[in-house]
Amino acid sequence: MDNKINMLQKIDKELKEEILDQLPAFILAINKDFDVIYANRFITTQGEIAPENIIGHKCYEVLHSNCCKTKECWMQRALDSGRPVQSRGDVVLNGHQMPTMHYASPLKDSEGNVRGVLEIAVDITEQLQYENKLKEQSNTIRQLATPTIQLWDGVLVLPVVGVIDSMRAQYMMESVLNKIQQTYAKVIIIDIQGVAAMDSAVANHLIKITKATKLMGCECILSGISPAVAQTIIHLGVEMSAINTKANLKDALSTALSLLGIEVKKSDSEADSGT
Repeated sequence: MDNKINMLQKIDKELKEEILDQLPAFILAINKDFDVIYANRFITTQGEIAPENIIGHKCYEVLHSNCCKTKECWMQRALDSGRPVQSRGDVVLNGHQMPTMHYASPLKDSEGNVRGVLEIAVDITEQLQYENKLKEQSNTIRQLATPTIQLWDGVLVLPVVGVIDSMRAQYMMESVLNKIQQTYAKVIIIDIQGVAAMDSAVANHLIKITKATKLMGCECILSGISPAVAQTIIHLGVEMSAINTKANLKDALSTALSLLGIEVKKSDSEADSGT
């Protein structure tokens, strides 16, 4: 009976190790002195390290990171707190650096005393590449959604179409201020003819944009306020008296040119035709 139990325990242990060896992650177990007492096969194959160069060596000699031997070390934090720790950081395995997500869990005996730490490190290179791609796409979409155009020398226009939320309004401010700095514009027209609805938060953002542009020496003109948006602004009680508003983009451009001292006259052919 004892032999049967021992055999089952051996099979169970071998099965657990086989499962750990097949996981696509770096798995280390250390004692309280940071000596490696277990390493799965993935470390030896991916890191091209001989097993004898892992067991008994310090964990920071196998998987090295900038936080090794500091208070920020996830292994140290798991030892000190007795609780699992999750962290993201770069590690160096056999000279190869890679971004990883770390999970450090304390190893406890039957009495609950911490005897070491089990670390699982997952390579997240592909995940970061995907996240960076999403960020680039998001930035491109934002730039296309809020294009600040130089319409005339000293005059910028920002045509806004669709729904404006707080995040988009914040990006509008950043885009406008950067463009003013680049072009030394004196007037900017924000045309919201294509905006169907607006809440108080967005209205307040527009007020902030006008104040920010004035601080940079640029006059802001808001054009194209629809009847629905006008009623919403009145209903919300948002103070818009400080904002220079015009009915449409044509009137706004005419005002902008007047502010710059530019007079636009009809050509002789336009005058003759009465247009």
